[in-house]
Amino acid sequence: MNVSRIDLNLLVYFDVLLREQNVTKAAHHLGITQPAMSNGLRRLRELFKDPLLIRTSEGMTATERALELQPLIRNVLVGVEKAIQPQGAFDPAESDRVFRVMASDYGESALMPAVLTQLREKAPNVTLDILTPSDVGFPDLEQGKVDMAINRFDELPLSFHQVTLWKDGFACLMSSNNPILDDFTLDNYLKAHHIWVSKTGMGVGVGMNPQDKQRLGWVDEALAKIDKKRTITVFTRHYQVARLLANQKDLIATLPRRAAELELGNPQIAVREPPFEIPAFDLMMAWSPLLQQNPGHQWLRRLIVEVAHQIGAEDENRI
Repeated sequence: MNVSRIDLNLLVYFDVLLREQNVTKAAHHLGITQPAMSNGLRRLRELFKDPLLIRTSEGMTATERALELQPLIRNVLVGVEKAIQPQGAFDPAESDRVFRVMASDYGESALMPAVLTQLREKAPNVTLDILTPSDVGFPDLEQGKVDMAINRFDELPLSFHQVTLWKDGFACLMSSNNPILDDFTLDNYLKAHHIWVSKTGMGVGVGMNPQDKQRLGWVDEALAKIDKKRTITVFTRHYQVARLLANQKDLIATLPRRAAELELGNPQIAVREPPFEIPAFDLMMAWSPLLQQNPGHQWLRRLIVEVAHQIGAEDENRI
């Protein structure tokens, strides 16, 4: 077989198809149409003389041949990327690189100011481009167009690298004039009106429905476990907006603790422990395997992890 006649894009198609085991999802991640993805699968079957993916009662299932090929092709793709990436030593003091980071405004407000302080000191010519989850899809991250994503994730493609930056709990924000402030019981919490805020996924969001319990998230799932439900008056995707709205006399915002505690110096806002248990969650950083070996990327990852751990240690010392 003449290798020069092989479309190397087919190897990328194979890699995503084997990971997703679904033609529609693979097409979405690659930013192509489903017919184009189906055509790619057909060409792959012809290339390898094997069906690769077979439809079963449990969905698409990889053949034995496909499972043998999967690590080999993944290594080829990583090797190609490593070959074309500049691998010279990264000098942060001299670099003028632009790093693109997707972060929810929770991560942006609680973590990125301290990261930027370190960047200004150690890499004064580096530019930080912070994008929102709605600006970015998994294909952008997978292809290295975005350096990293910092958020809470329900799920990530298996090929992504990831690290936990910190664990965080929840706290409640309310006006210092809220009548239940000095009697903050579960009953009074449930009688109050609430601000819902979340945007954990990536891509364009959709509208919320107060009756859609499956999509309301951690706070409402915790209430459901004790057979309770709160009254949601406002839905927002921005933690900073939720903090502003909590200034209204009769509203409560239940937010990740590090986002809520940004209001500790505000005399108009009170911070309180939730009157019920809400499980902690992980703030994660994820990035493409294509950038795993890039020296500048490695430097920034280490910096972000160090800053996050320092913030966590300072919080523990304050408690």
